[in-house]
Amino acid sequence: MTEHSRYFRLMPEMLSGKWSLDEPLNSQGHEMEDWREFTSGRPARVSGRLSIPIDEPGSRLDYSTAGASMTPIVHVKVATLFTELAPNDVQLIPVDIKGCPDQYLILVATKLVRCIDDEASEEVLYWKPEDERPDKLGKYRSVYGMRIDPTKVGGVKVFRTWGWTGVLIVSEDIKDALERAHVTGAEFEEV
Repeated sequence: MTEHSRYFRLMPEMLSGKWSLDEPLNSQGHEMEDWREFTSGRPARVSGRLSIPIDEPGSRLDYSTAGASMTPIVHVKVATLFTELAPNDVQLIPVDIKGCPDQYLILVATKLVRCIDDEASEEVLYWKPEDERPDKLGKYRSVYGMRIDPTKVGGVKVFRTWGWTGVLIVSEDIKDALERAHVTGAEFEEV
């Protein structure tokens, strides 16, 4: 990785006629206790086989997100690319989706990187004492037009941003590999 590496936010492409997936369910068929388990930037602790209900049927995608948690769901061909290019940055958890046995996995970015560039981003707002949310004090309340400082990323290729973990970031080589593989459902925005 050079200091001039480029990074991209990996997002679900909003397409009509494509499937919509609901929150992951545990082996007892209940929603996960902490839905942030897969988007926290840390390895997930899961026991038993998970399943993902189809919220709205439609064409299957190689890259989707499930429910309000925006948990990344990838086809096995996408999982293979992530495993080859960023083996130390991801955790892959097999999931059952009706009609798709052994074809999809939850993609967990296991690295959390403090790299948001407040100055270069369009707008960043922080939680303040007057918001009366002591649990969030000093953390990002919102980030618009996010830009990151690539010098703070190190050799990490897949990660969540510290303080604003709803964003999944990938390196340019991963973006290029996903595009070469014609992965459906993925959209990229340079950060």
